[in-house]
Amino acid sequence: MRHGMKHRKLNMDTNARKALFSNLTAAVLTHEQIKVTLPRAKELRTFVDNMITLGKKGQLNNRRQALAFLRDNEVVSKLFSTLAERYKSRNGGYTRVLKAGFRYGDCAPMAIVELVDRDVNAKGAKDLARVAAEKAAAAEAEKAAAESK
Repeated sequence: MRHGMKHRKLNMDTNARKALFSNLTAAVLTHEQIKVTLPRAKELRTFVDNMITLGKKGQLNNRRQALAFLRDNEVVSKLFSTLAERYKSRNGGYTRVLKAGFRYGDCAPMAIVELVDRDVNAKGAKDLARVAAEKAAAAEAEKAAAESK
C-alpha cells in the first residue's frame, strides 16, 4: 500500500527532503525566480503554492504553520503582506516551471521556477542593497579621512 507516499523521494531520506523543500520554497518566495533540476522544480510547485495559499488566508495559525515550514521571519512577513496582496484574486497556479536545458557537469535537466506575476527587481535585491550600503560607507569613510587631513 502507498499510504502517505505523496511526493517523489529524490534519492534522499525524509529529513533531508523536508529541509531541501523548505529552503527552496524560501528561496522562491524571496527571489521569486530560481533555477533547479526539473524533478525538484515539479515537486517544489506544490510547496510554494501551499505557502501562498496560507499567506492569502492570513490568520495567526496560518502564519505559525508557514513559519514552522519556512523557518525565516523575513520570508514569512513578505509572504503574508506583499505576496498575499498580489495573488488575492488568483485561485491557484502561482508558480511557473520553464525548462532550461541541461546542466553541463552531469547533463541533468534544469528548470526555472518562478512566480507568475513576479517582481523582476526582487531577484538579487538584498545583494544590491548590501553593495549600495557598502559603497555609501566607503564614501563616508573617505570623506571623513579627507576632512581629518
